[in-house]
Amino acid sequence: MDDERCPCLSGDVYGECCGPVHRGERTAPTAEALMRSRYSAFAVGDVAWLLASWHPTTRPAALDLDEGLVWRRLDILATRRGGPFDDDGEVEFAALWRDAATGERGRLREVSRFVREDGAWYYVDGDLAD
Repeated sequence: MDDERCPCLSGDVYGECCGPVHRGERTAPTAEALMRSRYSAFAVGDVAWLLASWHPTTRPAALDLDEGLVWRRLDILATRRGGPFDDDGEVEFAALWRDAATGERGRLREVSRFVREDGAWYYVDGDLAD
């Protein structure tokens, strides 16, 4: 998998993009990078990373992914703050999916909020758009 294109569509392979973040080998340097790693975690079914990257104040006790959904594309629509010198930020994105069983297609659009604590970015929550 490390040699395959990263699901976040950064243009890098998984082993040089989101893979090291998922494995805890490095932290995401920006809120957008964390957002991309979370999208990739949905795409590869990495529930542990999704929970670990969720802020403890809003993190659910458990997370069940719909294994029938195939995440097809991530579009970053806007970012506000969330850079390497910020402590908070927002990322607006659209994620396209397909249901493997029915062929149904859909789009999830969200404005996600992030905070950085002790050098690590965390997903806090988000508002669905559209």
